[in-house]
Amino acid sequence: MAGAIGGVLAIVFFVTAHELGHFLAAKMVGVKATEFFFGFGPRIWSFKRGETEYGIKAIPLGGYVRIVGMNPLEEVPESDLGRTYREQPFWKKAVVVLAGVGMNFLIAYLMFAALLMFNGVSELTTTLAGVVPTLDDGITPTPAADAGLEAGDRVLAIDGVPTPDWTAVGEELSSRPEERIVLTVQRGDEVLELTATLATRTDPETGEVGGFLGIGPTVEVRKLSLWEAIGSAGEQLGSSVVVTFKVLGQIVQPGTLGRLAGVLVGNTDVPLEFRPVSPIGVANIGSQVEDIGWGSFLFLLASVNVMLGALNVLPLYPLDGGHFAVALYEKITRRAVNVRVLIPVAAVVITLVGFLGLIAIILDLVNPIDL
Repeated sequence: MAGAIGGVLAIVFFVTAHELGHFLAAKMVGVKATEFFFGFGPRIWSFKRGETEYGIKAIPLGGYVRIVGMNPLEEVPESDLGRTYREQPFWKKAVVVLAGVGMNFLIAYLMFAALLMFNGVSELTTTLAGVVPTLDDGITPTPAADAGLEAGDRVLAIDGVPTPDWTAVGEELSSRPEERIVLTVQRGDEVLELTATLATRTDPETGEVGGFLGIGPTVEVRKLSLWEAIGSAGEQLGSSVVVTFKVLGQIVQPGTLGRLAGVLVGNTDVPLEFRPVSPIGVANIGSQVEDIGWGSFLFLLASVNVMLGALNVLPLYPLDGGHFAVALYEKITRRAVNVRVLIPVAAVVITLVGFLGLIAIILDLVNPIDL
């Protein structure tokens, strides 16, 4: 229950932080922001300080900020002229529209850094977790078994080439199919030299042919220092952004959209790799936190921030990236964009986002994710 509640509150916080980014950026560059609310819909409570009204609205699913002149159809009071979004130079518009995305990426980065520092990273070592006894035929011993390798042995070198990590072991073995090799291993206090003739195995994913010994590595968790975590968190954020864009690209493929549309007629068997997830789904995953662990759940929440940032940075109006694209167009062409062009684009984008949201809710209710 704690994980489910925590997941929902975290998403509300992430969305609110996104809007807070826009709000603070607008204040910083002198653009007028007249409202900042927690929630949507009818006002429940509010107060005014300076030119901004702060408060709470009825639907507690995030935040809302009103920046004067951001809506191209909005009629701006004469008293606000000079401080509207639409009148600002390109760099100020860019700061305002990208601050929300920046806030989500910042939160994700800090979460990744904290997880890396306190939970550490799992690393494959050259100490063997086990030895595969036979080849695929179930009869012929693997080269490792034939050579007498045992669980707990640590591979020091292959044919005299040092193997400081598991990557080095894998690269050396894969490049030597059917070759006879000498393995230098440490077993307890002894250093042994064992010979083996590698078998051949084809990678089912890549189709590449490589040498096969029949060993598996142990996994060790290594805690990172603050500086290591800072650097590794940036790498993790970058790789998460790339993966998110790939998933988004797959989702908008006609075939994928057609499969998702099938959910509306009861076909709820959707692969996890492109299944959208709603706050209901995050709450469901949070309810399984005792099984998956808090570290994995917090990693998921950090990834939700990446998804929010990546989705909003797409150059599609009225997403943040769309506002940025419009500002860039106006900067380059030195003329205002045609509002009549933006309206149908906005309608398509809103319809698509609404469709994915509806599909996510249906899937999370009818076919919840079971980890």
